[in-house]
Amino acid sequence: MQKQAIFQYIDEHRGEMMALWQELVNRESGSADKAGVDKVQDRIKNILEAEGALVRMVEYEQAGNMLIAEIGGDRAKAPVLFSGHVDTVFKTGTVEKRPFTVRDGKAYGPGVLDMKGGVVAFLYAVKALRAAGFSERPIKMLLAGDEETGHLASNAAEVFVEEARGCAAAFNCETGFVDDAIVVGRKGVAGFTMEVRGVAAHVGNDPENGRSAIVEIAHKLLEVEKLTDWQEGTSFNVGVIEGGTVPNATPDYAKIRIDVRFVDENAIPKFTRQIEAIAAKTYVPGTTTTLTAGASFKPMTTTEGVKRLFRLVKETYAENGFGAPYEKAVGGGADSAYTVIAGVPTVCAMGVKGGRNHSPEEYAIVESLFERAKLLAACVLKLNSL
Repeated sequence: MQKQAIFQYIDEHRGEMMALWQELVNRESGSADKAGVDKVQDRIKNILEAEGALVRMVEYEQAGNMLIAEIGGDRAKAPVLFSGHVDTVFKTGTVEKRPFTVRDGKAYGPGVLDMKGGVVAFLYAVKALRAAGFSERPIKMLLAGDEETGHLASNAAEVFVEEARGCAAAFNCETGFVDDAIVVGRKGVAGFTMEVRGVAAHVGNDPENGRSAIVEIAHKLLEVEKLTDWQEGTSFNVGVIEGGTVPNATPDYAKIRIDVRFVDENAIPKFTRQIEAIAAKTYVPGTTTTLTAGASFKPMTTTEGVKRLFRLVKETYAENGFGAPYEKAVGGGADSAYTVIAGVPTVCAMGVKGGRNHSPEEYAIVESLFERAKLLAACVLKLNSL
């Protein structure tokens, strides 16, 4: 059977998979390190070209490049899509301090879970499918180089939508959960930066002429936090505040960074107007405020197609003794939103399982690398029943 051949291929290449995982984790590719991200993309390009893939790079000046690859593009059936990203949240130099290591069945290192393990899993699902003679439909792959920054300096979100159109199903190999949750919905994410300019003054000799940027931003911060509407599903968080230099001077500069999470894309104009109104109001005369929009993700909507694909994943789990997955909607954004926008049934969090991503304690369960590669390939075999 084809599935048995696929599983055997993965079992026989466990050492090779671990070696690639280690190699990718030990390659610096923080979102701000364009050169590092591009080198990782080039390495994956070489791997896929060796498998017969046609590979294109969308190049960006201020963001990591995006990889687009396809195998069997002339096949009659609609393609299956694997997607993800190769950038991490970690600064250059992290690898030297915390390289890839394995302890007690868990792998550690920057990006080991989010999401270089997921990249290795789908690469070997593709390799195994080819080795077993799979030729029913094209296999397409999209890898962003700037996901962690919300594609702030690229058009990768639009590329995802355009390239995904017409696919039969999409598997986003983002961070997997240890309890086998499969993500079928995600909130959207929007970021704003609010900066206040005031007037500096010596608080002992000239206090009446100072105009405190910190006091102004404090008023605005509290107003932003009041906007949260749990019933609507829109939440506001001021997660960063900066300002001032010394305690004996009126601060002439202050800044906050705002994170907004939302369920419905139609909420965007409303909360944007709300934040703009707060920025426009002056609490401390003589201060001025600037508002800048930052990184954003559209919501991943739980469509009927998404639900059908989840059922296929659940059946595949049961058939192969992988456990009992369940549907989960989460607050974190991801590029799975854009494949759903393209009309493609999509499931997310199909990468290696683990926890503590974006932290020094980020880890992935080693055995899940092989299980998820098998799961992804087995799901592709079942797509005709979708």
